[in-house]
Amino acid sequence: MNQIDNKENVKDILDRIGKCSELISIDPHFKDISVGLYEKNNVYTVWTFSKVPGVSNRISEIRDQLVNLGGMVPVSDTNNQVKFPNDELYDRPVKFLIKLAVEKPSNYRHPDGPITIKDLRSPLTLIINSYDENDKRIYEVTTEGEFKNPELRKRATVQGFIRYGDMEKIDNTKVMFKGGYQRDELVRIILPYARNITGTQDMLDADSMRGQMTTSTLGFSTQE
Repeated sequence: MNQIDNKENVKDILDRIGKCSELISIDPHFKDISVGLYEKNNVYTVWTFSKVPGVSNRISEIRDQLVNLGGMVPVSDTNNQVKFPNDELYDRPVKFLIKLAVEKPSNYRHPDGPITIKDLRSPLTLIINSYDENDKRIYEVTTEGEFKNPELRKRATVQGFIRYGDMEKIDNTKVMFKGGYQRDELVRIILPYARNITGTQDMLDADSMRGQMTTSTLGFSTQE
């Protein structure tokens, strides 16, 4: 499936590409178009109703970033469809993934090396280690630095992974994705949100409001 100019109405298009997983109201790198990620039958479609010149190439760039940043795989013979290697679905992580794919430059990549980040509520550095156990990939929250109660921050981060990563709790410091798949790229994306549940929820509420306003204002218009 390609992003092409056709005579389908909005209902036909949505019936074909599925439900909207996330709507990014403004693409800062291409003429401020709105971009949506849609899902049907475990396949995600990057879509815009804009028909400005060059939009198909931009949609291809975003699709490629879902592959580069999210560990997804492209659907053959398309320029705008992807899926996860084992046909998994991750509701909340893909929201953060498409946001990153649209809002960062097309040459942006994850940093190499360990998965780490500075904690916002302590002097600690949060470090995510991973290993295989019973054919499942386990992700463990560890810390580096001095703090009176590092276990508190580990538990809080685990709760963040459960809430924003669609992950399952193993114990107070360990989580895994459903199915136990290794998805390091998603862990890198989720970690900044998992460390700060309150701030993340405020951001998501604001994003949701902007998305509703965009949908209402455009009326899914085919022109932007």
